[in-house]
Amino acid sequence: MARGGRRRDRTDPERRCIATGGSGPTAGLIRFVRGPGDVIVPDVSEKLPGRGAWLTADRALVDKAVARKMFARAFRTRVTAPPDLGDMLERLLADRLIGRIAMARKAGHAVTGFEKTRARISGGTAGLLLAASDAAEDGATRLARSAPGVPRVALLDSTELGLAFGRDFAIHAALDREGGFAERALAEARRLAGFRGARDDVTGDMACGPDGRADPNENGKAGPSTGPEQDDA
Repeated sequence: MARGGRRRDRTDPERRCIATGGSGPTAGLIRFVRGPGDVIVPDVSEKLPGRGAWLTADRALVDKAVARKMFARAFRTRVTAPPDLGDMLERLLADRLIGRIAMARKAGHAVTGFEKTRARISGGTAGLLLAASDAAEDGATRLARSAPGVPRVALLDSTELGLAFGRDFAIHAALDREGGFAERALAEARRLAGFRGARDDVTGDMACGPDGRADPNENGKAGPSTGPEQDDA
């Protein structure tokens, strides 16, 4: 699915991972560019100018790319990759997920608290459930069981989740399906999961029709791609 609940354009290009050699949608990859001093810079928002190289969102592959100087081969020149690149990316991706949740809150499409989250589930508007990674399992499990088919993310701790809601901590939260907020947050969570060793803490998938409601006919598979863009590795 494309952003905002729109159907994916079947000509959406894929990118090639410099570590695995495989191609895939950019939602599961991270873009890098050459910065000042030929230092590799993560472009997690995919907006920086210049030729880019793409890498699967996975800490082990990032470490491999740094150790084996794969960025130099990708850019065909000598470049420097920060030795703590994996930690840097984890923080950047966590901040992006927190930011996505905060945007949903400011737009009135996110709530926190057990009862408010349960109310969104009962009302049928919940598009994504959020549970703090340090939350008690019983409460999170009860909410998840009451919302079969709704994706669930448990990657942020209670302090990080609280930041998204402007408070010291938060344990349970829900994002509305309307407006595409849940879909965008889920995409960020999938990338972050590759750096927190917690892919099992991102469950479910989102299939939305043009009106933002669940689309039973959408199988989540992307159509054929055009391959890597000419200005990206």
